[in-house]
Amino acid sequence: MLNTIIHGEPTENPPLLIAHGLYGSARNWGVIARRLSDERQVIAVDMRNHAYSKWDDQHDYPHLADDLAEVIRSIGGPVDMLGHSMGGKAAMVLALSHGDLVRKLVVADIAPVAYGHSQIQFIEAMRAVDMSRVHRRSDAQEQLGEQGVEPALQSFFTQSLDTDEKKWRLNLDVLADQMPKIMGFPEISSSWNGPALFLSGADSDYVLPEHRDRIRSLFPSARFAKIPGAGHWLHAEKPREFEAAVRAFLNA
Repeated sequence: MLNTIIHGEPTENPPLLIAHGLYGSARNWGVIARRLSDERQVIAVDMRNHAYSKWDDQHDYPHLADDLAEVIRSIGGPVDMLGHSMGGKAAMVLALSHGDLVRKLVVADIAPVAYGHSQIQFIEAMRAVDMSRVHRRSDAQEQLGEQGVEPALQSFFTQSLDTDEKKWRLNLDVLADQMPKIMGFPEISSSWNGPALFLSGADSDYVLPEHRDRIRSLFPSARFAKIPGAGHWLHAEKPREFEAAVRAFLNA
């Protein structure tokens, strides 16, 4: 089963399960998870091939959704589900394929479509880090910066760096091999009628007006909201506003 970080104790409210995006981890969500745990238990997971969860040759959304379903069943489900980017796609497939396990769904800055770009350049940058020169995270950040990786992403990526073992806690080979599936979205004919919030950054181009028909075909009760001044990493750029939007939706 996926590695989890649990915040807070069970309450009368359903637990909230958080699925991170590509190259992320449960740890990335610590601040927001702790804040939201004042009203409900919050469980953040490491997705497969990330951080402390299992490594596997398959990294597609049906498998990622099944991983989430296993966690939910282990805690007795159903849950409220929050997913960002890759985790948002996994959360959508979870709702579409295991709908009885989800009460409310929050999808952060991603649509159920295939994207034309790739994230392979970041794998190449991480592979290029000379671990013999890494004694602390800042050493790796400096090398990533030399390859053109912006400072915010340097810090983000190195949260998945084990400086003692001098290795990435990311299965870079499989993530590279499965990149077309990660950037894509499976063909699904079913729909899920539960409450769904598609929350995006106003400065992001991941969720466009032309995506709304596809979203509504799969999630007929979908609502849409934007966070001003935020891009794709909306939860990191505007954490207070993100937390407030998620809290309001879950408590409505």
